[in-house]
Amino acid sequence: MNAVVPLFALALLAAPGRAAGPLEIPAHETDIFSLAFSPDGKALASASKDRAVAVWNAATGDKVHALTGHAADVLRVAYSPDGARLASAGADGQVKIWDPQTGKELRSIRAHGNWVSGIAYSPDGKWLATASADKTAAVWDAASGAARCTFKGHAAEVWGVAFAPDGKTVASCSKDQTVRVWDAATAEPVRELKGHKGEVYTVAFHPTDGLIASCASDGTVNLWDPASGDVVRTLKGHKGTVYTVAFAGPVIASSSADKTARVWDVKTGKAVKELPAHKNEVLAVAVSADGTRVATAGKDRVVRVTPTDRLAGK
Repeated sequence: MNAVVPLFALALLAAPGRAAGPLEIPAHETDIFSLAFSPDGKALASASKDRAVAVWNAATGDKVHALTGHAADVLRVAYSPDGARLASAGADGQVKIWDPQTGKELRSIRAHGNWVSGIAYSPDGKWLATASADKTAAVWDAASGAARCTFKGHAAEVWGVAFAPDGKTVASCSKDQTVRVWDAATAEPVRELKGHKGEVYTVAFHPTDGLIASCASDGTVNLWDPASGDVVRTLKGHKGTVYTVAFAGPVIASSSADKTARVWDVKTGKAVKELPAHKNEVLAVAVSADGTRVATAGKDRVVRVTPTDRLAGK
């Protein structure tokens, strides 16, 4: 059984004019692959190699629910935009939809014939995009689980997927070192983005301006212009594979095999904060919607939630 022992209480340790120390949660029995804050920032979901999803109180570290049912590693989690649903993606080829308030499993979708390695809700919550080791990505009706379309064109495993802010396009990233943009309704290819020199693990859209971020085994984060497909900026500083990226307003957070997570200024490309190091590779990063907290986790099995002074370059 997992022991849940909050090491720091954010509210109690906060001093006037200063951010509180990090909250640490001994969360899972083995590697933690993915994190997601609920839209209101009150809950934090984690996905693990131990085949479980956990939902935590993001302020206290108390476990709210343990969600079990996957038959293999759980690789990704994502909240719906209204926070009423939580989706998980597994190495068992399944997507599961949960009620995060009750912990009840609502639906299971046999999504792919191989690992489901990425998952994302559309901005209106009506659709789910998935990425898979079967070299495809796909879009599903979030309510019924019916398939909408499949994206074919990557030459290797597809690791990540994301919807554009307008919901009209989907981006996917792959072991084939590319990011591809697709029409979300027809599955027609829109653009291929080349520039990384290693397999690309995560792709994300900026929530307002549509800028695309991707991270790769080459140790970099690329920021792309979705209209031209050009690299706007390359963020360098990590000393190992960058596994995950997440936007929050004017900044982007990244996690790496070098045991660190960093926060970068999107406009300048400069690192504005290096978060406290983990004891092993940091596989996951998430940022609360209000930009006040960054959650990190990885191979040391600990979830850490760090206050950030709204990430305003401090």
